[in-house]
Amino acid sequence: MSTKGFPTRTNRAALGDIGNKVSNMTIDPTKKSGIIKKEILQKSKFVKKEQELETIQDKEPVVVELIPSLKMPTEPIVTVDPMDISEDKPEAFSKAMCPVEDIDANDKDNPQLVSDYVNDIYQYMRKLEVDFSVRCNYLEGQEVTGKMRSILIDWLCQVHHRFHLLQETLYLTVSIIDRFLQVHPISRNKLQLVGVTSMLLASKYEEMYAPEVADFVYITDNAYTKADIRTMEQLILKTLNFSFGKPLCLHFLRRNSKAGQVDATKHTLAKYLMELTIVEYDMVHYNPSQIAAAALCLSMKVLDSSSWCDTLAHYSAYTEKELTPLLQKLSQLVVKAESSKLTAVRTKYLSSKFMKISTIPELKSSVITDLAS
Repeated sequence: MSTKGFPTRTNRAALGDIGNKVSNMTIDPTKKSGIIKKEILQKSKFVKKEQELETIQDKEPVVVELIPSLKMPTEPIVTVDPMDISEDKPEAFSKAMCPVEDIDANDKDNPQLVSDYVNDIYQYMRKLEVDFSVRCNYLEGQEVTGKMRSILIDWLCQVHHRFHLLQETLYLTVSIIDRFLQVHPISRNKLQLVGVTSMLLASKYEEMYAPEVADFVYITDNAYTKADIRTMEQLILKTLNFSFGKPLCLHFLRRNSKAGQVDATKHTLAKYLMELTIVEYDMVHYNPSQIAAAALCLSMKVLDSSSWCDTLAHYSAYTEKELTPLLQKLSQLVVKAESSKLTAVRTKYLSSKFMKISTIPELKSSVITDLAS
């Protein structure tokens, strides 16, 4: 392939490699090879269903007449519905004690929503997120530090936005990086190579039209060759045993948003809060289901002080009390984002596509500041 029109390869420091600025790159449309031209935009769809909860009507009180002479109760004068005397009575009592709405009740006619299996699927996903978990402080003792990782992820957010990739691709990229680095230490001059190769693998897994290897060579200013990327791709695949099935935060957020019947604004704010966590090295050990539940819970609190109802607690598998420590960490990230040098996520959510959610005044409210402190 002709290299005319591409930046020449230069030797740079490791942090210089990581600090490539996507916004400063110019692309000659007549010379570039394979740069994604077609935007693939994923629009969040919200299924809002109005369901009526079962109401339990109070029965008329039992009337007991006492005979003065005998002081014994006569037969109570009560009108009894024969349908009330059945084996299903304990189940009705259970529903009354735990008012959890069946959010899949109206989906039985849609085979794509697999309403008969969806709860089992999410139970299996919670098992997978534990099987593929990442250790806390897994970089301890390695040449690569948590700060270097944060710089890399911030840069990859810019690359992801430049290539117009799906949101799942970004989360899977970060998951591959963390899972690989915790079992295979590398030198700092290979960190950016691991980053772009992980995004290449995630694109092949999630995208309909994945970027080519040449695109990632170009985006790194020719710091690595195609052969370097292919070699690292083989190493990552073998190290992770070709297993990329770890659930993502987005999977759990969509389920929780359906259970809470939230609007687009709350869902988008929850996505912003979740993306703030991927840059933070201190939060790599939290499970995706935890982050998704905490992000939606904080979003509801910030926007309209909504409560974490029994239905949300049931389908997310977390109570509000269990989420409180994570709510505090998310609030601290919101406050930190105002002055952080790593601005890719906040800048991304400044666009009208994401409702300019990162600048809404509610993020400076007392709810955030009290939790952060």
